[in-house]
Amino acid sequence: MTSKERMLRALAREKPDRLPVSVHQWQGYHLDTYLDGIDALDAFQRFGMDAQIQYFQEMGQFWLVNADFEKASTNEWRDEVTVISSDPDNRIAHHAIHTPGGTLTYKTAGDRKTTWITEYLIKRDEDLDLIRKYMPVPALNPDPVAKEYDRVGDRGILRGFVWGDQAGCWQHACCLFDASELILRCLTQADWVHELLSILLMKKLQFVESLEGARFDVIETGGGAASSTLISPDLHREFCLPYDRKLHDALHELGFIITYHTCGGTLGIEECIVQNGCDASETLAPVSIGGNQEPWELKAKVGNRVALIGGLDQFSVLSESSSTIIRAKVHELFTKVGYEGGYICSLADHFFDTAPAKLQAYADAARECVY
Repeated sequence: MTSKERMLRALAREKPDRLPVSVHQWQGYHLDTYLDGIDALDAFQRFGMDAQIQYFQEMGQFWLVNADFEKASTNEWRDEVTVISSDPDNRIAHHAIHTPGGTLTYKTAGDRKTTWITEYLIKRDEDLDLIRKYMPVPALNPDPVAKEYDRVGDRGILRGFVWGDQAGCWQHACCLFDASELILRCLTQADWVHELLSILLMKKLQFVESLEGARFDVIETGGGAASSTLISPDLHREFCLPYDRKLHDALHELGFIITYHTCGGTLGIEECIVQNGCDASETLAPVSIGGNQEPWELKAKVGNRVALIGGLDQFSVLSESSSTIIRAKVHELFTKVGYEGGYICSLADHFFDTAPAKLQAYADAARECVY
């Protein structure tokens, strides 16, 4: 069975020949620091893993280390960037977005590993009108997607996203407006929050239209801000579920498999994850890395209604433990989560300073788990 066949069978909630083994995303920092700068597909091959390759072009994520903001500019939404520091270990950028109705500003900082927001874009209620009227939505160019799909071939799956700083509407909103303040608005100005989410949904649905025929194996939605380690199940039910469902319905109409990303905070929102119509839930972060339930506890609640991806603590287990402990944890996940198929063993999220020998021990252990 090829890696692509193995992963697609797991995503269909069936049993492949053995446990699929992967990582959520290979970071450029790790590839450059530990693997001599090889690309992600070659890294998967080096360790004998099943590849998950993310396609980022035209998706609009601000947090990419080498994000090209000029691509997002139009005559009515011109992102003017002032680089305060280009030091790769202390990147600072100030953005002014010029529109016919006024100027919006935001600031980011970053290092070799990632980027974060230091000043949010939305500062006034009327800023929503500028976003509604002028924020551009790119159309996906299917040609480079097809080229990358062919390059990946049988070695794994190609994953796409829904345009935006984050794929989910709530998660995207938390990149435009401070999450703590947004939660307060849910309690005091719910209509304002729904207006913002509706604007983002409208734009995401516009992008989804351009995905028709795109050769993605899986589309990732959601994001960590919707996990129940940040917001309550009640808030998730009101401010995430309806928008997630509409987005997923549109993607399903085009025939895509959907994986819903919550970073691990799934306690209390298990039924919302099922009800939003996704095909798979990730990244199953265990309690040891900040999740609020173990992967097998989530499995017991959702059963075989959705496939599951993730589950291995990439820090205290993978990066800091012995190969014996790594192997034991992988086998525990296979026994408790993957026993009936429908499971891709993967790291619970990004990793950075992990020795290659630990990754090899992880991959070797998973390949021992045969159905």
